[in-house]
Amino acid sequence: MSKNPQTSPKTARKAAATERMREQRERAERAARIRRRTVVGAASAVVLALAAGVAFAVGGSGGSGDGQAVGGPLVVPANASGPDGTVITYGKADAAHTLEVYEDFRCPYCEQLETTTGPTIQQLADAGTYKIEYHLATFLDQGLGGKGSRTALAAAGAALNEGVDKFKQFHDVLYANQPDERNDGFADVNRLLDLAGQVPGLKTDGFVKAVQDGTYLPWANQVNKAFDKSGVTGTPTVRLNGQKLDVFAGGAPVSPERFTTMVKQVTG
Repeated sequence: MSKNPQTSPKTARKAAATERMREQRERAERAARIRRRTVVGAASAVVLALAAGVAFAVGGSGGSGDGQAVGGPLVVPANASGPDGTVITYGKADAAHTLEVYEDFRCPYCEQLETTTGPTIQQLADAGTYKIEYHLATFLDQGLGGKGSRTALAAAGAALNEGVDKFKQFHDVLYANQPDERNDGFADVNRLLDLAGQVPGLKTDGFVKAVQDGTYLPWANQVNKAFDKSGVTGTPTVRLNGQKLDVFAGGAPVSPERFTTMVKQVTG
């Protein structure tokens, strides 16, 4: 009987490093595909509009995402903050510093940041280093087609109505379960409700009804319009006290240690 040779620790470390590099390369290629598809989609829209003799300005998302108007009254979730209730603030209200985070729930770069450095970003907020202001967008619905960004944002609004902590937990669950960009998985409210089950106490009758009825879809559009006016052109964008932090290096999110160092450099 022959024996399988044992793998040396050095060989195992090398294999693990190779696997990490492969995963980083795949993430970078995936993000590049999204950028190409977004640019192509926007360019196609320009050509079609010019052919029709339409004058317009190309901006962020260009509206509701799937081109259809969202009916119903504007309902702002409880616990929303900022102008017209378009900002979600997490952390201690009297924190001396403010971290602004600009994201889209379908953005793969946002998923990479949130699933690697995200816990450290939250820990610093919980410690009172800063408060987090989330500015959310739905522009990838136009770039990729579909309505998952907007539907996920509306569901996040229903979570916010239950509490800021519920929003934050649901926000993290969405990124941990983000579908491939070719799959508009977040457009399915049943999928969103299934994911909400991972947040203890979130699936109240009110939350479920709001998600199923699209109660916060008009609010999601309002939030996206505020994003468009912010001047931010890509996600994720992270700013501390107005100063942009370079949260990506070499196509990958900075480490939690590097992020903490950057925060200390700004806050002193």
